[in-house]
Amino acid sequence: MTWHVLDIGSIWIKEFTSALGEFVPVMGWLPIISWTGFIQREGGEKRLTDPPLTCRTFSLPRGYHRFPVSLLSNWSRRQIEQMRQCSDNAKNSPLICTTPFYAPVAEMWPGPVVYYQTDLTFGYVGMNPRQVRAFDRRLCRVAAAVCPNSKRVADYMVSEAQCDPSKIDIVPNATRESNLFQYAPKSPASVPDDLRDLPRPIIGVIGNLAANLNWRLLLRAVEQTPQYSWAFIGPTGMEVPEAAQREAREKLMRWKGRVRFTGGKPYGLLQDYARALDVAVLPYRRKEPTFSGSSTRFYEHLSACRPMIATRGFEELLHKEPLLRLVDTPEQLVAELDDLARHGFSDGLEEARWRASRQGTWQVRAAMVITALKRRWPGALHVPEQLPGFDPHTPYPSGLPWEKFPKFELVTPD
Repeated sequence: MTWHVLDIGSIWIKEFTSALGEFVPVMGWLPIISWTGFIQREGGEKRLTDPPLTCRTFSLPRGYHRFPVSLLSNWSRRQIEQMRQCSDNAKNSPLICTTPFYAPVAEMWPGPVVYYQTDLTFGYVGMNPRQVRAFDRRLCRVAAAVCPNSKRVADYMVSEAQCDPSKIDIVPNATRESNLFQYAPKSPASVPDDLRDLPRPIIGVIGNLAANLNWRLLLRAVEQTPQYSWAFIGPTGMEVPEAAQREAREKLMRWKGRVRFTGGKPYGLLQDYARALDVAVLPYRRKEPTFSGSSTRFYEHLSACRPMIATRGFEELLHKEPLLRLVDTPEQLVAELDDLARHGFSDGLEEARWRASRQGTWQVRAAMVITALKRRWPGALHVPEQLPGFDPHTPYPSGLPWEKFPKFELVTPD
């Protein structure tokens, strides 16, 4: 029996799949999308080291999920055959689909299917919402378990994708188990070499420095805090379409001295920066698909145990107080920073974040998915009896009349 994860293109799915592999045999599938994807090619096996993971590549034609490419390429049947070849017992081999566009594969797979959805896919620019909903409905019908990473996405699955609520378990994003401290630290760690010349205190923003961040708020906060250094750790290659937000980011990137942009860093090194900050800032804009998802940034900073300040641009984070502080304006952000400065950049919640981080690892998330499938697929699933301990989570409400569920509505950008 082999668990298949289709696909592992994003770093958070790679992390999840690697953790899953600590409990069950797993094969991650990495798509190669090209104009020549019509030509059938056998995928090659690869061994990744960061995180450790065995995967196979497979070919997809551009536009694989759109008619007539989906019909002419026959990609789904080719993928089924490749997965069968990597399974000693396909009927008992779970398939985890991570995007709605793999519904054609899920419908033909002989074993149990899990829909593990970490994004509000139709919220992305350029997506066809009607097509995405149709694929979501197909996957929700065939899946034994549906594991969205937030309540917002779960609400969408019920209201828009017509998912049976009894199938749903919410499985948020997470951090590496190796990022956890053995005990709660009382002060920040030493800064990495490329920040060593920045004077403390250092306020930091970590992750993809793209359009889902509120750059206007950040610029105004930096202008009002000459007493603090600011570190931005992450890639800046993604476009920021809104002119005012784009200009704010560009102005910050041109800032010298106490403002530092380090560029992108390997995922495994981000924790070194998170631990070194005096305060972490999570400055999200209130827009889709960000608002409806699960914040990987939050779980990285949670394990670092440093104080956090977040905007209200992530629905998940609205329920994380007092582990973080919430603000709406640059002035509120500055006021919170100054309050933390008066207390030596310790809010007294380091141990609370440390304890909470024990439940926020990819290993715990993998165990949650395994448990969700075990509950709904009785019989021949061969999985470990002992899985990592985690607090009993509350599954998405089931057995209620349809009208009791909230109608999902997109949020508009602030």
